[in-house]
Amino acid sequence: MVNGNLDGLVMAIINLPLRENARPNTPPQGPGLLAANLRQRNAAVSIIDLNGYRISDQLAKKRGLSYGRHLTAREAGDLISRYFNRDGEPAIIALSGMITTLRWQETVAQICRQLIPEAFIISGGGLATEIGETLLSWITDLNAIVLGEGDEIILTIAEQVRRHRDQGHQAWHQFLADKKVYRGTRLKCLDGLPFPAWDLLERDVDGYPLLEDYIQTPVWGGSANNSSATSFTMDRSLTTVSSRGCPHGCAFCWRGTQGQQKYRNRSADDLIKEAVWLRDCYQLDFLGFPDDNFAIDKKRLAILAERFQCEVGLLWGTHTRLDEADDRLALMVKAGCIYIGFGAESASASVLTRMNKGGFMLRGGSVQINGHSFPRTMVDGIKHCHEVGIHSNCTWIMAYPGETLNDLKTSVAFILWQTEEATEGLISGTPEYERAVASINRKMFTATAYPGTAMFSEPKVRQILASRFSLSFDRSNQPVHDRNLKRYVESLDDATKVLTAKDGSPVNYGEMSDDQFLIARDLINRGQVEKILSL
Repeated sequence: MVNGNLDGLVMAIINLPLRENARPNTPPQGPGLLAANLRQRNAAVSIIDLNGYRISDQLAKKRGLSYGRHLTAREAGDLISRYFNRDGEPAIIALSGMITTLRWQETVAQICRQLIPEAFIISGGGLATEIGETLLSWITDLNAIVLGEGDEIILTIAEQVRRHRDQGHQAWHQFLADKKVYRGTRLKCLDGLPFPAWDLLERDVDGYPLLEDYIQTPVWGGSANNSSATSFTMDRSLTTVSSRGCPHGCAFCWRGTQGQQKYRNRSADDLIKEAVWLRDCYQLDFLGFPDDNFAIDKKRLAILAERFQCEVGLLWGTHTRLDEADDRLALMVKAGCIYIGFGAESASASVLTRMNKGGFMLRGGSVQINGHSFPRTMVDGIKHCHEVGIHSNCTWIMAYPGETLNDLKTSVAFILWQTEEATEGLISGTPEYERAVASINRKMFTATAYPGTAMFSEPKVRQILASRFSLSFDRSNQPVHDRNLKRYVESLDDATKVLTAKDGSPVNYGEMSDDQFLIARDLINRGQVEKILSL
């Protein structure tokens, strides 16, 4: 841990663009935390949030982007240059982004190298941690990468950079010449973290109120376009993460930047302090906790139930698992929770088992509804939420390895059953009925294989990746980090799209034929998911 003063050190943290077809509704917490930590040591830090912009113009209209387009590379470069001119040349430029940002990171690193030839450019977050040291050869303008959590290691890096720059030109050039791999440590106590430096996003370099865009974009709901649907609205919302890691191991999921299965959470007291701060600073009416699994700690829920509404008074929502939608819900609703997002992914027992979600989700057995067999745990979880007044939103994955058309139909039938539950007692055609129907998520993600996940090592997945993308695997079934893998990762630029192979064919890991897959995918995209039952 570095306790020294970083006075005089200039640093820029650049957040890379994500899904272009969705409104940015969650400010970049990682960069916000890093900036706050560095400022406590008197470093001069800026956050350049390239993901915060959606440009509505003729180009966006031509491309069918209803929420606007990303900045072009030229526009991004000009924006970065204006920040550097205002704040001074940064000694450190840190790129932060998920695995979907490879193309952008390569472009932005090149821009930054041209602008500041002697800057120390590092990459951290999901992309760097999943790809590892190979990223240094893929993005040659990088000087270093950070694996895992960056809270403490960024201070070590900052101190090293300052020390070598102070030693003179030769020492600095030698430091730049040696490529480096830093490994972050998992924080045991998350309460020691400062609150994110959101003030750095209140006005960008041009005076644009970037943070206000985030605040006015709902965390969840149809207009967020993030596979969430709600029965309520929010006017001013922000998010904060209350935990890191997840004790479960879903086969499609990777959490290397957040401690993997080493679960840690912040105390109720720390959450309440931040919630009060956010409420008072930004006049919020809703707070989102987009954790992987918020409801693990029952003791924390009990404290929040007694204190959150009295001391904060905000309504809030979060994510957890359907097998945790039990007596915890009463505590959560007392604390002000009105929304829970569940990663249901599939209602088919066989697919859940392939996803490594079957152990907890299937232990309650099954129940027959409308001629379909659903996991009782899933049914009970939805019913329990309805009973206590919490809106439940399920997200879904289609075309997972092993999924048949009948498996997909089971998930569709579950969605239709949710709609029946939500509209019970309402008159068809009334505004109340239509709102209830719209509150049920009918979208589905297509299964995508990400390096580092268990799914990536599935035999069928490896066969498809080898034949369609020319990927190679070693004896331990790990991908060879060559140019073909780089091209594959570059294609992962949007988590919602259907990947296509070199020959234009769709990437379908399920047991459906490609024709069935494309028909089902089209019905989902057109909001006609119920027609899948007739295929």
